[in-house]
Parts: sequence; structure tokens; C-alpha cells
Amino acid sequence: RLLRLRQTCTDPRLLRPEMAPADSAKLKALEEILEEAIDGGHRLLVFSQFVEALKLISEMLREKELPFCYIDGSTVNRQKECDRFNGDESIPVFLISLKAGGTGLNLTGADMVVHFDPWWNPAVEAQATDRAHRIGQTRTVTSLKLIATGTVEEKVLEMQQKKATILRELLDESAAQTSKVSMKELRDLIA
Repeated sequence: RLLRLRQTCTDPRLLRPEMAPADSAKLKALEEILEEAIDGGHRLLVFSQFVEALKLISEMLREKELPFCYIDGSTVNRQKECDRFNGDESIPVFLISLKAGGTGLNLTGADMVVHFDPWWNPAVEAQATDRAHRIGQTRTVTSLKLIATGTVEEKVLEMQQKKATILRELLDESAAQTSKVSMKELRDLIA
């Protein structure tokens, strides 16, 4: 059930394909973001964990005659798509499934990252955003998350923030405690 709630937030057509594109608030928001970003000379990476959502976005891009690159788990040559995007400034958008594009890609051709739907683990989103924050990036990178208000997505966002706070506190405490541990105490722990 939780998956279905998340899919509904992303785009209701993921559960009810007969619905009109106009029924997707996120798609409308993305259209506005794309329009403003492209007018401003920006290039975007758009991440979603749902391949079906990326396909719906790609339909919208085709209707608007906007060129784009695309990677999901079925993409055979990911590097070729990355090279095409980085090398051709006339391509303003790169659609990427979160799992297929979360690691190992260098996409410095983009200076905006849009997370179409939130993921449970903030580290996964951060890794995805880092595709644009690579050696060779010369521009400031802006990252956006599209969150449906009053939904399970807000709960995901709250959970991400709690996880980040706990991790930060743990690391801060760990660093403070580690500095107080003597070499003898460390040997005693191992023995």
C-alpha cells in the first residue's frame, strides 16, 4: 500500500493510466521548472525511482520537442548517454532512474538536479545529486525536490531529516569520544 501511495504522489497515471497528464501536479510543476531553467540557460538532471514516471516525463518532453538523454536499468551503454549529454549543450534534460544513475556517472554538463520523487535514504539522493558535483564542474549546482504536500512524501522528507540529524549527532559524539580514548583503552578493546 505504501508503494501505491508514493506512486500516486509521483503521478496518478502510474496507477491509473487512463488519467490525463493534466491530473499530475508534479508534471505541471516540472514543466514550469524546465521552462524557466531552460530560458535561463540551465541544464537539468531529473531523477525518479519510478521508470514509468520517467517515461511519462519523456512523453511530455517529446510533445514539447525538447531533446533529452535517458538512462534506466535497461540502458546498455550508460557512458555513451553521459558523453552525449555532456558534449551537446543543445540537450537541456537528462532523465535518470535513481538506481541506474545513482553512482559512477559524471554529469558536469548539468547545473540543476530535480528529484521528481523522494527516496527513503537521503544518502541515495545525495549520491544522485553528486553526479553534477564532479571534478570539472564550473557552475553552482542547484538541487530541487518535488514533494506533494499533505502526503506520504512529506513523511519521507521528515524521516530523511531525522536520519540526517541522528547520523550527524552520532558522528559528532563519536569524534568527541574518540579523541578521549587512549591507546591503552583501544588495545584493551581489541584484546
